[in-house]
Amino acid sequence: MGARIQVGQHAPQISLPSIDGRQISLDQFKGQRIIFTFFRFASCPFCNIRIDRLAKRWAEFPEGTVMIGVFDAHVDELRKRIGKREVPFILVADSTYEHFERHGVAKSFGRFMWGALRSPLTFMSATLKGYFPRTLSLSRMSTIPVDLLIDEEGRVVEAHYCKDTVDHIPIDRMIAFARGAASP
Repeated sequence: MGARIQVGQHAPQISLPSIDGRQISLDQFKGQRIIFTFFRFASCPFCNIRIDRLAKRWAEFPEGTVMIGVFDAHVDELRKRIGKREVPFILVADSTYEHFERHGVAKSFGRFMWGALRSPLTFMSATLKGYFPRTLSLSRMSTIPVDLLIDEEGRVVEAHYCKDTVDHIPIDRMIAFARGAASP
């Protein structure tokens, strides 16, 4: 596993296919603030609830906000699981898990279980919406997300390696960052 991304480093160099058919590179957003998340797998209930919550609050983000979520999935699988919903930001697929490994994204079955146990309402909400993990891979289920906030110069200003599967940078903090607030 590669080293964790640190505050002050340049944003990760990625080039991945998006569900809308484009090839997405962080370089193409130079000069803009970027919210970037390493999610888990395409049918992850917690990831899908997080996307729903972000989409529900999208109008609070300034126009032109760049948000990119990368999934451990083939682009066709990601498109099938999430593409029918109106997600207002970019979703890309890393079918080889290369970028997850290169950037220190951890795996922990214990932390996955802790996230599930400490968030019964989120789990219940996901279940009621029909979000079920369509994988039996303990390896895929044990991926722990990472949220990055990247400034206009392409430097990481916040690197949040989540404690478990539901521990993300708060949406209010993401909105403030997108509006130009300094890092904490």
